[in-house]
Amino acid sequence: MSLGKYRMEGQPQQKVRPEHLDRAAAVYVRQSTRQQVLEHTESTRLQYALAERAVALGWARSQVVVIDDDLGVSAATADSRKGFARLVTEVTMGRAGVVLGIEMSRLARSGRDWHQLLELCSLSGVLLADPDGVYDPGFHNDRLLLGLSRGPWPNSYPDIGIRVLMRTSPLCRP
Repeated sequence: MSLGKYRMEGQPQQKVRPEHLDRAAAVYVRQSTRQQVLEHTESTRLQYALAERAVALGWARSQVVVIDDDLGVSAATADSRKGFARLVTEVTMGRAGVVLGIEMSRLARSGRDWHQLLELCSLSGVLLADPDGVYDPGFHNDRLLLGLSRGPWPNSYPDIGIRVLMRTSPLCRP
């Protein structure tokens, strides 16, 4: 089987489909502190520019929703982030077709929050996008990429079993 044929059968070349475009594109903008907002203006600009990325991917400007309620708000707990809660609501209610962020793994502070968001996106048929690509958490390879981007696992994942595995597995040793 040729590589071209494998790609066609194994994974669609075009991940953005009409059912995604029928829903909103949610751009999640976040920085942890007001100081970061003041000092890292380029990061803020790049995050807001993701609205243009959504348009380039096929969404109408009127369908792009920028969620910036958490700009300057610590992500220490999910409860304190109204914007993150709004994002999760948009995903679970089926109103979002894609979630855009600068670094996908930074959308959620903890590994648990990140993997729950990943699971919700997969169950709701929601894509994830950043400046580098578009990911479908329903596809095994994309899910693997998104899951691994969360690292470093021992420090960010709350499950002690994973930490033990990471320390004891010969595959995880340098």
